Amino acid sequence: MPPAPLDITAAQGRRLILALNGLSGAPQGRLTAAGLLALIEHLGFVQLDSVQVVARAHHMILFARASGYRPAMLRRLLEKDGRLFEHWTHDAAIIPTRFYPYWRHGFKRRRGSLSKRFRDWFGPDYEDAIERVLGHIEAKGPAMARDFSGDREPGAARGWWEWHDGKTALEFLWRTGRLAIAKRRGFQKVYDLAERVIPEAERTAEVSPEAFIDWACRGALARLGFGSAGEIAGFWGLVTAPEARAWCESRLGGAVVPVLLGADGEAAPRRLYAPADIEERIGEAAKPPGRLRVLNPFDPLLRDRKRLARLFGFDYRIEIFVPAPQRRYGYYVFALLEGDRLVGRIDMKAERA
Repeated sequence: MPPAPLDITAAQGRRLILALNGLSGAPQGRLTAAGLLALIEHLGFVQLDSVQVVARAHHMILFARASGYRPAMLRRLLEKDGRLFEHWTHDAAIIPTRFYPYWRHGFKRRRGSLSKRFRDWFGPDYEDAIERVLGHIEAKGPAMARDFSGDREPGAARGWWEWHDGKTALEFLWRTGRLAIAKRRGFQKVYDLAERVIPEAERTAEVSPEAFIDWACRGALARLGFGSAGEIAGFWGLVTAPEARAWCESRLGGAVVPVLLGADGEAAPRRLYAPADIEERIGEAAKPPGRLRVLNPFDPLLRDRKRLARLFGFDYRIEIFVPAPQRRYGYYVFALLEGDRLVGRIDMKAERA
């Protein structure tokens, strides 16, 4: 017989996820490289985004949690020490390199669907395009998309985001693990062979399919605090919702317990999964400081709009893709966190005219 679900109030849920998102303590001042790596491991990953208002999203996410953060620290961990790598979760992200063995399973899973899409764009000779780009990097070293910008036929529009053929091949090779991001120039990716970027220990470590699913689900649930099968699967973007549900159901009464999560409002409680020690986690979560924090639109706390509305009663939407006349608040609006409540929004864009 499955265990009865535990009741969790919205206030308890807020306190827990603020702690899990690194927002329970005052932003730490002095920060070492080891401290920065630990912070990113605590979060799981930090999202990247090409839009820059005030600063890049990943820098603002980290600064909101550690006022001693400086971009040079992140660059060193990424480009010199090999302790972080860049890849895909629900979007482009910076990820601890010790997680790389699990991403190798993701590469295999993506290869089939991406190969079909790539074949549809390029035709039966698609493998030639891939091998040509790969051969260029093997022989000449790291490359950028602009090194292949002459590949696109006049008037052609195919591939991701209408990329030229060389860029599309680079992305295919990166997303399926043959290439890695060695560094960025400006915000442009510099691609190289994975064996020249990822340390050998992580690049060659073997993880069984069962251990991969266990790690992905366990790690996601630990960082979410509670969630549905879809939310657990979507955290890393590595496993499917049916796989996450099967993992949770097989561990009910053991490592996983059911919970009923209340809402900030009139919505009915929602049945979710949680780690077995959820009550201890809630009890240990510190009361957030009363200070005001500015959160970038890509902050992990804001990522799940429905979850945010349920727990905080705050409906947040980034409006960069909304036509200007239809925007309610602005192009790139930041959320304001005070204590355990989201209390407002601020548009940082200056109207200099």
